[in-house]
Amino acid sequence: MTGDGGAAGAPAALRPVAVNLLGVVEHPALGDSPYRVDHDGRPYVPLGDGGIVLGLRLGDSVFRLAGDHAAPGACLTHPDDAARHALSAYACIGNQARVRTGRAAGARGAVLGKRGEEGRVIVGFGQDDLARMRPSDQVAVRACGQGLRPEGLRPDVMIMNLDPGVLPLLPVEAPDGDGAPVTVGVRTTVPSRLAGNGIGRPAAGWDLDLQLPPPGPDGPVPLEWGDLWLGDLVAVAGIDARWNMGYRRDWVTVGVTVHGASPQPGHGPGITPILTGPAEALRPRPDPAGHVGLTEAVLKLQ
Repeated sequence: MTGDGGAAGAPAALRPVAVNLLGVVEHPALGDSPYRVDHDGRPYVPLGDGGIVLGLRLGDSVFRLAGDHAAPGACLTHPDDAARHALSAYACIGNQARVRTGRAAGARGAVLGKRGEEGRVIVGFGQDDLARMRPSDQVAVRACGQGLRPEGLRPDVMIMNLDPGVLPLLPVEAPDGDGAPVTVGVRTTVPSRLAGNGIGRPAAGWDLDLQLPPPGPDGPVPLEWGDLWLGDLVAVAGIDARWNMGYRRDWVTVGVTVHGASPQPGHGPGITPILTGPAEALRPRPDPAGHVGLTEAVLKLQ
């Protein structure tokens, strides 16, 4: 694609806008009861849903957690509703973040993804920095990436929620040629019937939960889908995430796995969408054994 229009029908490449945002590390919150109810009707305490989660990192299994929607890092919100929605919509995976207040002031991290509830943005930091952080610490985010359209990308494939500097480091191939499909290395592809919480919500500010129970020979999930790790890219067949996420025949959405599983019905491991398009234009390449997605090395969190 060239700056004056490029491939037939393709829009001109534009430089994404960067803005400085401010988020506040949230405190986990519960109602007047400490319990939620799982898919078998049993109550449980939803530990790990929000706030600062310690000891959880990209590359860990989403299923081997005694928690609920646990994300590897600190969740940011904002006390002003409008600012919170802007924070979750503008922040993109790979955006740089820096702690501004508290004992961890000066620590640097990166955006890992986002959660729809409460407009949360998930930010990863080194484990020592996370241990020094507290709820109400302020974190600055240099947001950039929404509207990203690299030269050579097919006009019917949309990129979202992704820092321009991270795209070349992921297993995404977009040949510069008329009609060439975009291919993406993923851990697995799942059908749209497994899409849960997040359906009908805006892809720019939410994640999409996948109703995947742990794999096993006696479980309802086939063994060929295998385990799933935080940071994995996952394709969902039949989901259109250009605007509000929903079913569309012969469509594919690819997202980054950003939080762990949940016992709640309709919930599960969550992906933040990064690519969506027609199945003929966006082709996942599953590699259950050798896939490498978003890593701490890519985000320079090591």
